[in-house]
Amino acid sequence: MSYFYNNLNLIDLNDFPVSWWEKLLDLGHKIKENPSDYAEACKGKIMGTLFYEPSTRTQMSFQTAMLRLGGTIIGFDNPATSSVAKGENIKDTTKIVSGYADVLVMRHPVGGSVKAAALTSDCPVVNAGDGGHLHPTQTLTDMLTLKEEKGTLENLTIGFCGDLKNGRTVHSLLKAMSCFKGNKFVLISTKELALPAYVKDILSASGHEYEEVSSLDEAVGRLDVLYMTRIQQERFASEEEYQAQKGNYILDKSKMAMAKSDMIVLHPLPRVDEIPLEVDDDERAMYFKQAKYGMYIRMALIMTILKNEDKPAPLITGTEHKHQKCSNPNCITHRETYLPHYFRGEGTTLECEYCDERTLVE
Repeated sequence: MSYFYNNLNLIDLNDFPVSWWEKLLDLGHKIKENPSDYAEACKGKIMGTLFYEPSTRTQMSFQTAMLRLGGTIIGFDNPATSSVAKGENIKDTTKIVSGYADVLVMRHPVGGSVKAAALTSDCPVVNAGDGGHLHPTQTLTDMLTLKEEKGTLENLTIGFCGDLKNGRTVHSLLKAMSCFKGNKFVLISTKELALPAYVKDILSASGHEYEEVSSLDEAVGRLDVLYMTRIQQERFASEEEYQAQKGNYILDKSKMAMAKSDMIVLHPLPRVDEIPLEVDDDERAMYFKQAKYGMYIRMALIMTILKNEDKPAPLITGTEHKHQKCSNPNCITHRETYLPHYFRGEGTTLECEYCDERTLVE
């Protein structure tokens, strides 16, 4: 199916080699240093934004990036104001808007949804977050922040704290940072919000050390980077489950006092109560600066995708299993039932091409 290779999509950052990431990071740095040099880099180009889920930073960052490059924007930030509210499926929405735009940026609450859209899009598609699955442009943002503020992407001890189960930013960044030598990972969460097995498998396969702990106090003193995350109410089945997890991890001044003088704090935002306002004035708090880095790296990404000089990554590497269903109830294949059921692997266990969850063969 040749259309899998037609567009330079960004669904999962790990579809591309590290050298491609580094090229983007270098361009992001150049844009940060001299943004006016790129003011007409995308003149005459149109970006379509399909945001099925609320967003402030990611949406506005992409929009600002395109405007600063001289391009224009179409799209929606509330599916209730589009034909989605009338029951239109992802394929039809994507097919229509991709006929109007040169690149699509999509956020959706269901895992695998952006890959599903890319299968039939007439232009490149960028994943701006698909449920609790992946968020590759946040990962690029995080890596640019680390490169600019720590000077390296290697030999770092990085703590991830909060909702590691549903945190797509955590999954994406762990996968990426496992590609750089010498990094160690400390996974700080309750057992209910622990990192999914498939991400741990990636860390193990890459030979990187990681440990799981339940105490932020215990871990914070040995970290070079602390990546805080919000306990995401929208990912819980009930208010009771959310309340049981909310407030378990708070990074306040007392915990910052235990940290290294050069440790930096990242957060994809928005925050709720996990970082009190009192921490904002600490020079190690990088989350607002981090958000601005996101604009520069998205400018670099848009330019790179629209130039279309790189070899596209294949969207599908496995095969179709017509009668096999994904075991993940939050996979897009259970909502958009017309989608072919693609899986990687052989034997008794397969891996869903859309959401990456492992499924036993029926």
